[in-house]
Amino acid sequence: MAVLKFPGTNCEEETAYAAREVGRVEASVVWHEDFRWRGWDAVILPGGFSYGDYGRAGLIASWSRAAGEVREAADNGVPILGICNGFQVLTEAGLLPGSLLANEGGSFVARWLRVRIHNPRGPWLLLAREGEWYSMPVAHAEGRFYAGDPEGLLAGRPWLEYDENPNGSVAGVAGLGSPDGAVLGLMPHPERASFPWQPPPGFDAGGRVVFESIGEALRRGW
Repeated sequence: MAVLKFPGTNCEEETAYAAREVGRVEASVVWHEDFRWRGWDAVILPGGFSYGDYGRAGLIASWSRAAGEVREAADNGVPILGICNGFQVLTEAGLLPGSLLANEGGSFVARWLRVRIHNPRGPWLLLAREGEWYSMPVAHAEGRFYAGDPEGLLAGRPWLEYDENPNGSVAGVAGLGSPDGAVLGLMPHPERASFPWQPPPGFDAGGRVVFESIGEALRRGW
């Protein structure tokens, strides 16, 4: 598994660690200029502030050669996960629909919350249960999901819903996948909710399900 690093990415090491320790898969941090999709069985675009969020979050990274490699990987069925800034890159690159806009109120939001999973499918949510709530933290300034006709968009796709909407996302969207779930974007950080020592009182390590799922999917030959 490749965990991509752009200038400004800052969550790559803990994401790779969670993939290795929880998912039990090999995971390596790969500098964006060195990334070639062939030879990797899955790709994660982790959180941070790629290119300093210049213009808007994820924009410049979406213009990179590496983003072209990610598009080609997705076209060939390679599982792709975007976390926070990675989700922003995926929407800017056209790999997922909708846009991620500035939070309502214009402030940075950093807090633990719960998300409910709808229509779980694909390698990243293989072990998730329909309607189950999972605890994860968010940390973003541009996480407000927007799309026209959200009901039509969400029908038949895997998606995640906030228990308490922290940013004004339409329909409370916290994450969204491609129809088959092979490409998934999340604003919450599963790598920060993968071990029992990470959650504060009242929350659980809900992010484990993402890494456990991809590990099992790859072992099944996804």
